[in-house]
Amino acid sequence: MALWITDECINCDVCEPECPNDAISMGEEIYEIDPHKCTECVGHFAEPQCVQLCPVSCIPVHPQHVETRAELEAKYERLTGRAIVPIVAT
Repeated sequence: MALWITDECINCDVCEPECPNDAISMGEEIYEIDPHKCTECVGHFAEPQCVQLCPVSCIPVHPQHVETRAELEAKYERLTGRAIVPIVAT
């Protein structure tokens, strides 16, 4: 489920540097998320960093790019060349 930035974006510049996949860039008017690079931070963090930091809550799931957890993990592995290491509870 790639994320997207709605037109409620205030261009605060908080999200772009926090994206571990470099999926966020400045568009013509507001920031945009490349759905081919967005993994919702799967493989990097427990929660999407842009969503956590956005002061106006304008980053929902993109309805045209719905992906399963397995698809997001595969995208992470394709983008980084690294496998996801499962966390084992002790």
